[in-house]
Amino acid sequence: MPTRPHTQEQLTTLDPVWQRIRKEAAQAIIDEPLMGGIFHSSVLHHKSLEHALAFRLSQKLASAELSEQILREIMDAAHADAPELGEAARADIVATFERDPACTRFLKPLLYFKGFQAVQAYRIAHWLCEQGRTDFANLIQMRVSEVFGVDIPPGARIGKGIMIDHAHSIVIGETAVVGDNVSMLHSVTLGGTGKEDGDRHPKIGCGVMIGAGAKVLGNIRVGDCARVAAGSVVLEDVPDRKTVAGVPARIVGEAGCAQPSMTMDQLFRGEI
Repeated sequence: MPTRPHTQEQLTTLDPVWQRIRKEAAQAIIDEPLMGGIFHSSVLHHKSLEHALAFRLSQKLASAELSEQILREIMDAAHADAPELGEAARADIVATFERDPACTRFLKPLLYFKGFQAVQAYRIAHWLCEQGRTDFANLIQMRVSEVFGVDIPPGARIGKGIMIDHAHSIVIGETAVVGDNVSMLHSVTLGGTGKEDGDRHPKIGCGVMIGAGAKVLGNIRVGDCARVAAGSVVLEDVPDRKTVAGVPARIVGEAGCAQPSMTMDQLFRGEI
């Protein structure tokens, strides 16, 4: 016997992240009624997180050259074709909530955090690039850079569970790879060392924490669960579960915990 399609209420119940965002939006209307229109239009009018993301991002990135309607259609098509985009967005929301003490609700990244929004827009551009639509992908990259101050080329490869705190002046090279469950702060650069061609940007392992202002340059690897101290310039490979600091960066000790990107602990405790 064929099964009946899920109702919207059932689908919401099956998606705890989206369910929580909707509940928080409903409460936010009570707490701040003057913003009720924003909470309705950005959250409560949509049947899924994917549709809400498309609406919010298209609002932020639309310009005289790129209409909101076209952006929404592109983003809806991307989410319909690649369900992993929505899965990554949910993982990013949870990661931000768990690691950023300023994130007190799941609602906040969706509405207010440019790091989260920039990464989700990058994911759409990456999907376009994989479809061979490189000009549209580059146009979205340009708008993300202009609006959010975050530059992530569509050719970069970024995992899920990503938290970019503050996100001002983030630059990630087009051949960079970022693993799952990575945390980085503002003014981080994952760049090249000159004008070399080909694969020329860093490969960041899973569970890595990169401090504010750190520069990781060249086709080098930062190992799983490593820590890069704020302000460091990393020019050589970093082993798994080590802390590096300085200009140029050198190993100053162990990472100090199993998952640096989760604890966000940036203190040295006598390692040097």
